[in-house]
Order: sequence, then structure tokens, then C-alpha cells
Amino acid sequence: MPIEILMPALSPTMEEGTLAKWLVKEGDTVSSGDVMCEIETDKATMEFEAVDEGVIGKILIADGTEGVAVNTAIAVLLEDGESADNIGSTPATAPKAAPVVEAAAPAEKSAPAPAAPVASDGTRVFATPLARRIAADKGLDLADVKGSGPRGRIIKADVEGLSKADAPKAAAASASAPAAATMPAGPATDTILKMYADREFEEIKLDGMRKTIAARLTEAKQTVPHFYLRRDIQLDALMAFRGQLNKQLEPRGVKLSVNDFIIKACALALQQVPDANSVWAGDRTLKLKPSDVAVAVAIEGGLFTPVLKDAELKSLSALSAEMKDLAARARDRKLAPHEYQGGSFAISNLGMFGIDNFDAVINPPHGAILAVGAGTKKPVVGTDGELSIATVMSVTLSVDHRVIDGAMGAELLNAIKDNLEAPMTMLA
Repeated sequence: MPIEILMPALSPTMEEGTLAKWLVKEGDTVSSGDVMCEIETDKATMEFEAVDEGVIGKILIADGTEGVAVNTAIAVLLEDGESADNIGSTPATAPKAAPVVEAAAPAEKSAPAPAAPVASDGTRVFATPLARRIAADKGLDLADVKGSGPRGRIIKADVEGLSKADAPKAAAASASAPAAATMPAGPATDTILKMYADREFEEIKLDGMRKTIAARLTEAKQTVPHFYLRRDIQLDALMAFRGQLNKQLEPRGVKLSVNDFIIKACALALQQVPDANSVWAGDRTLKLKPSDVAVAVAIEGGLFTPVLKDAELKSLSALSAEMKDLAARARDRKLAPHEYQGGSFAISNLGMFGIDNFDAVINPPHGAILAVGAGTKKPVVGTDGELSIATVMSVTLSVDHRVIDGAMGAELLNAIKDNLEAPMTMLA
């Protein structure tokens, strides 16, 4: 029977994407591993490969269609001897809230799904076909089941473990739970448009990346209890050591940046203060053993935070090469999800833009982020009381108080400072 090709989840958090471009057309034969189309997520454009062999019988979602929900049928694959005659016509676009299609065993697919259920107040209960079949087999009333799918849709997981007696209890428990407090979203779009109706402006449509940045960082500032720790770090010893290393590494084509030293210093500090190498996981914290350090990379229209994994074990030259590769592919939006997800700690460096200091927003579930300013010449008082001029860099550590307390945060920041002010110890 025809095989539905579904919109894939290209990352754990992906709910929908844009079908950017088809690389095959109806009637083409594909084999497992053949690239069929390009799909844009909020972070990258990725190729989607065929899993099965067959002929593209019908393309259901057109090029450039936005908001295609994960598990939505995007095309139909035909096996030998099958015809596309009974397949519906190709729509020009897909609806924004496309239904979720759940995979089922062949025997289950052949059975017709029960009609869409209706609640006692006459409103329709939204459920996937597979969920309706399971509920019908168990004698469940779907009006008593709370859906966990997109927009409250009831999916397979919501009914699979329920008995007829369990559903009303689950619904009652859900109804009795206090509603989560909603934060004000600011003035409505229409209100803003009216406010500037007499001014010349250009409306800029939000792409997936900008929507995700807005949602995640708004959530972070609303739900993560930030506190901030600040230190000045003297860089003269690091600058001299860096110059010496770069001269020796020049025949190998390696040039270390100050940022490479900052990455290494933070990775080692997370090992020196291991309890701070943690992330928030809802009802618990996860204490990581490796130092996986994320570094913010600005790109047109947003930013990526590629993660350098096991950074404490890598040499400065290895970190430098990996960071250059990740940054270049980030700017081309060619990073795979596993390259920018995870980590416990992040670095945001605006020193190259001349910013003296700033406060960065934590990217959940990270426990902290280090905001790095520019290194500038400043007067300093030495331990002997003498006034001198030194290159000083201001840094601010933004900390999630649920994960790291004040004293531990101070210990972590002091370890970063010590590593940067005595750079040779990072090679020991």
C-alpha cells in the first residue's frame, strides 16, 4: 500500500518547519538514502533523505510552505504496481495548524478511524485517528481525556496507558490543577500599528529563528531567577603568552584568539568547581562530568550557540580550529542540531564590538553564561600599592539561582579569573 512520507522532527524541540525545496518530482524513483527535499527549522536548513524505496506518487506539500507540523504527510511513496490515481490532489499550501499523523502498524492503518468525538457541551474533541481507534477499543470517552499534543490534540500516548476507569480521574485531576500564571505579552499588534500609522515604516516578517529567540529568551527572563557576578581580569600575562604561542604556531597556520583562552579557562573552571557544571531539569538538576561549553555566534538575523564538547580535554589549538569550523558553518546555517544543543555553560563575547560590559541572558537549561567585554588599558593599583597601567577585561557571570548559589558562583568566576591571569597553568 502507498507509504506516507511524514514531516520529520529534525531536533528534539522541533514542532514545525518550512518545506523549503523539493529535490525530486512526482514520478521519480528514490532509494533509501536519496535526498528528497530541504527542510528549514528555526536554526538551519537540512536535507531529508528517503528511508524506503519506491516512486514519488504525489507531493502533498508545495515548495516554500511554512508552518508544516511534524508528522504531517508531505508526500506519498508508491511501491511496484501501485497507482497514484486514488491519491488526493496536491494542495498549493499546507494549513498552519496541520494535523499530526501518527505512525501505526499496517493492520491498524487498514481499520477506519472512529468519527471525531464531541464533548457534552457540543464542542469537538480533537484527537489523532490512532488515538480514536485505541480509545474505541478500550471503551474510553475521549471527552474525559486531556490531550498533550499540539494545541491540546489527544495523541496515542494519552490513551495508551489508560483504562475506562482512569480517564475521568485524569480529567478531574487536570481540571483541579491551578492554571499557570500568564505573563503579559505587551500591547497587541493592532495597537502598535495604530500608534505608528502616521509614520513611515517597513514591516519585517519574523522568521523561525527570530520567533524561537524571542520565545526562549522571554521565557528565560520570566522563569529563570538570574543573579549577576562581576569581576575585572588583567590580561597582560595572557596577551604576552598568546603572542609567544602564536609565533611558535605560525608555521602550522594556527593563530589563537583571546576567545580560545576564555573557552579553555571556563572549561577548566567547571572541572575545578564541579558542582557548578550543572543544568536545570525541571524537578532536579543534572551535574555533568564533561565541560561542554557553548559559545554565542552572531549571524544575520539571529545567533547560534554551537557547543564545544569535552572542552577541558582539548588543546588550545584544537579548540581554536573547532570553534572556527563551527562559527563558519553557523553563519552558513549548516550546523546539525546536536552541534548547537546541550552544554551546561555559555560564553557571549562582545569585546570585539568595543562593549566594556553587559549582562547576558541565560539560555535554558544552562546554569550560567559569561558575558565578556573588551580588554582596555586602565590604571590599576598593584599588591605593592604602586599605580600602573594594565589591560583589563570586565566580565559578568549570569547565574541561575536554582542551580548555583552565590558562593558557588563566586568560586566559579574566581576560578575563571585565575586561569586567565595565569594562562600557563591551563597547559599543565
